[in-house]
Amino acid sequence: MLRSVLAALLALMLPGAALAAPAYGPELEGFDYPFPVERYAFTSQRQPLQMAYLDVRPEKPNGRTAVLLHGKNFCAATWESQIRALTGAGYRVIAPDQVGFCKSSKPAAYQFTFRQLAENTRALLDTLGIARPILVGHSTGGMLAAHYALLYPKDVAQLVLVNPIGLEDWSAKGVPPTSVEQWYQRELKVSAESIRAYETATYYAGQWEPRYEPWVTMLAGLNAGPGKEAVAWDSALLYDMILTQPVVYRLPQIAVPTLLMIGQKDNTAIGKDLAPPEMRASLGNYPELGKAAAKAIPGAKLVEFPALGHAPQMSDPEGFNRALIAGISVP
Repeated sequence: MLRSVLAALLALMLPGAALAAPAYGPELEGFDYPFPVERYAFTSQRQPLQMAYLDVRPEKPNGRTAVLLHGKNFCAATWESQIRALTGAGYRVIAPDQVGFCKSSKPAAYQFTFRQLAENTRALLDTLGIARPILVGHSTGGMLAAHYALLYPKDVAQLVLVNPIGLEDWSAKGVPPTSVEQWYQRELKVSAESIRAYETATYYAGQWEPRYEPWVTMLAGLNAGPGKEAVAWDSALLYDMILTQPVVYRLPQIAVPTLLMIGQKDNTAIGKDLAPPEMRASLGNYPELGKAAAKAIPGAKLVEFPALGHAPQMSDPEGFNRALIAGISVP
């Protein structure tokens, strides 16, 4: 992690250096994680794959395990603050990189579905001997966590959804059909500047801080590296998965205790820029979406962060961690 932070700081200190991100490998080789990275090798859809994951154990175990599921533009490493807080409170923490993301495999041909990613995650947890974990899913990881809970309701102790996407059907609301090839061409143009601008407006409610820079470097370096075509292609497939598999219609079927943690200044809507101008303002209204989701999911509890955006766990890690640990302290 130290090399990654130093690279980000150097980019900020040197004139013009921020324009040139480091080039990381297709499995994020060269970018250090804050904890040792493990590998889970398995076969899926007739091909050998591997999932990178973090398995961090507490000094004083409380017997419970939290599984942290990252979002589309995030990785297991971005959960660092939560991992430290949870292990400090006695939880064992598993944080995987899903197939197609970060330090995991980038298959050239793969049918990405939330069911498949849930099955991959379940297989990893079975291998580790973990039963009935607490699932914490952020953004796209929230969609995955919801699908996991729908598939394996008896095997989830608690579900925590942090600004999950999929709480509205963007295609039905006016985002036009976008082909995988179109997504691919868009992803090939990703840069540190475009990442920083998007994250400032959406993740951090317009407030940029230098401490976010390593995560820009992480993504920009992955997209600028020798495997950029493979990275962009899997990213395109994943965008197609997100837009075509909204979970909003199945929220009433979730049958596990659920905690929603929603930054109120979030305005995330995949493909919003492609929608007709008159419709854009109505998409990604998280104050409304969070309340609607809490009403739809039986018995769900809602925690709102009035001043935070799409990534409350990164904008205010201390406040978020207190709320998270309080919310999962009672089984």
